[in-house]
This record gives sequence, structure tokens and C-alpha cells, in this order.
Amino acid sequence: MMGEEKKIETESVEAVATPPRARVTEEFERKRDYLAGFLNPKPEVESAEAPGGELHEAVVEALKSIYDPEIPVDIYELGLIYNVEITDDHDAIVTMTLTTPHCPVAESMPGEVELRILAVPGIRDAEVKLVWDPPWDPSKMSDEARLELGML
Repeated sequence: MMGEEKKIETESVEAVATPPRARVTEEFERKRDYLAGFLNPKPEVESAEAPGGELHEAVVEALKSIYDPEIPVDIYELGLIYNVEITDDHDAIVTMTLTTPHCPVAESMPGEVELRILAVPGIRDAEVKLVWDPPWDPSKMSDEARLELGML
């Protein structure tokens, strides 16, 4: 029993039958794969100017380098940038707002945005459209900005 030695027997075979493949049946519902969006490659973008294209992303990165002087968050994550459009001629048109019309940088911020966009390689010209409608409110901030400001 305890001190008893057991003998292991082996058997030689020519081949082993392939086991049947697993099949998903109708009564088995496939669970949604939440990692699919992270693991799938980014879809191909038709042009560099289109959202997600190289030039568009470079302009967005330039906008993310500009910080609101009163709030320690960049203007893109803060939700001040409403639209970024790149024309076929590689002109950038940015529609943006400020936190309030009385913002201390109301005169200088659009000029700074224009200069940063013009510094992006491949951009021919830049136009900044400052709009007040719809007005900015904290709901336009990204989750990253809310986290930075302790609002999450």
C-alpha cells in the first residue's frame, strides 16, 4: 500500500484518432469579447486629412500641447475644440470656443492655436474659428480631463 511500488505500463500505438472539433451550438450564446476593440488594428484611413489620418492626428497632437492658463488641462481634452478639418490643400480649419467670453486669453488663445497648427509639418495654412454657440460647459470635457481635475 504505502510502501508498495506501482508498476507503470505503456502501450505503443500507430496513430490516434483526431478528437471531434468543438462546435458552437444555438443553445450556447457567445459572450461579447470586450478586448476586441483594443486588439483589432485601427481601420485604414483613406487620406491623411481625414479624421484619424496622419495630418489630422498631428494637428490634434499640436492642440493637445496648448494648456488653458487657468485650468491645468490641455484645450483639446478640456473640450474647447469643437471641430478639426483638414482640406485637400492641407489647410487646417479649427472651430473652437473658450470657457467664457470674458476669458483672459480670449484675444491671445486663437492666435496661439493658429501658430501651433501652422508649425505642424504638412499644414499649408490655418484658420481658427472662435464660436460662442454652443457655449462651453464642463460636460464637454473628456474623462481624462475630469480625472485630472478630480471630477471623476
